[in-house]
Amino acid sequence: MKKTAAILSVLALLCAPAAAREGFVTPEQSHPLEILATPPAPHSPKSDAELAELHRIEDARTAEQAARAKADDENQTIFLYHTVFGEKFTKENLPAVEALGARLKADESANTGAAKDAFHRIRPYNVDKTLHPVCKTKAKDDSYPSGHTTVGYLMGLALIDIAPERRDEILARADDYGNNRLVCGVHFPSDVAAARLVAYAVHAIMELDPAYRKDIEAARTELRNALGLARAN
Repeated sequence: MKKTAAILSVLALLCAPAAAREGFVTPEQSHPLEILATPPAPHSPKSDAELAELHRIEDARTAEQAARAKADDENQTIFLYHTVFGEKFTKENLPAVEALGARLKADESANTGAAKDAFHRIRPYNVDKTLHPVCKTKAKDDSYPSGHTTVGYLMGLALIDIAPERRDEILARADDYGNNRLVCGVHFPSDVAAARLVAYAVHAIMELDPAYRKDIEAARTELRNALGLARAN
C-alpha cells in the first residue's frame, strides 16, 4: 500500500500542470535587492583585486580542473550531486527528485534574475580582456549574483533536507560547484558569495511552504528507498 501511494505521489508530480511546477519562492518574498550589497564598480580597487584573483586562478588552472569546470557549466540539474550519492542517483531512477530539481531551477531563475537585471554587473572577461575563460561567455551584463552557484546551493540545501547525514559532503560539492565558476573565469568571487546569500535566503522561505515540504517528502521517500538509505529521523 505504501509503495502504491509513493508511486501515485510521483505520478502526480510529473503530471502536474506547468504552472504548478514553477518555483516555490518569488523575488517579492526573498527580496534579493535588499539582502545583497551593490557589487564593486568596474576598475574600483575591489573589482581590480577580484580580477587579480581570477588571474591567479587562471594561471594555476590545470587541464583537469578546466574539464571539471566545463562539465559543471553544462549541468544545472540536481544530478550534479551524483558525486555524493553515486551511480544510482539518476533521473531515470528518481523522477520525483528530478521534478523537485526543476522547481528549484525555476526558483533560481526568478530570484537571481531579478538581481541580475537590477545590478547589471559586467562579466569579468568583458572588464579585463586579458582573461581567458574556458566556459561559455555572454555579452549580457548579468554577472551578479551567479545563477549556477545559486542553483547549486539551492539543490544542495534541499538534498540536506532529504539526507541530512550527507550534509558535509553535499556542502563540499556545493562549494566546489560555485568555485568552478571562478575556474571557468566567468564570474567574480563576489558573484559567488552573493549567490550563496540568495540561496540560503530563498531556502529559508521555502522551508515554510507546504508545497515544498510535500515535494521534499516525495523526493525523500523515493531517494532513500532507491539508494537503500536508512529511514531519516
